[in-house]
Amino acid sequence: MKQSAINIKNKRATFDYELLDTYTAGIVLTGTEIKSIRLGKASLVDTFCYLEKGELWVRNMHIAEYFYGSYNNHAARRERKLLLSKKELRKIERMVKETGNTIVPVRLFLNERGLAKLVIAIARGKKQYDKRQSLKEKDDKRMMDRVMKF
Repeated sequence: MKQSAINIKNKRATFDYELLDTYTAGIVLTGTEIKSIRLGKASLVDTFCYLEKGELWVRNMHIAEYFYGSYNNHAARRERKLLLSKKELRKIERMVKETGNTIVPVRLFLNERGLAKLVIAIARGKKQYDKRQSLKEKDDKRMMDRVMKF
């Protein structure tokens, strides 16, 4: 089976947070939601994850309503459950209890079997000077690439 072209990224995550550890989680979706994702109609802007009663949930993830969905269409910004093993959930819970750590969605993609997966990361917020350093490194890399072409 060919590799899917669906690869939706949360670009603010790497800029605002220092990513410590990443996990790939499955998502509980309805039929119209997976059809919208296959069309690329999803966004991770302002999305966050939280733990509740030993389960991991993603909130504010926008999946546009399916055009042909009729009366049984889904709500665009509903809460969705993430699927991870109990061992991974316990490890995430321990890491989040440390002050300053949070769970951030980084990337949404379809695997080779056509299932939607969400890459989440345990992250620590960056300070303002760290963000300036990231921008400087990005500019330096761009300049080096430009010089190497000539």
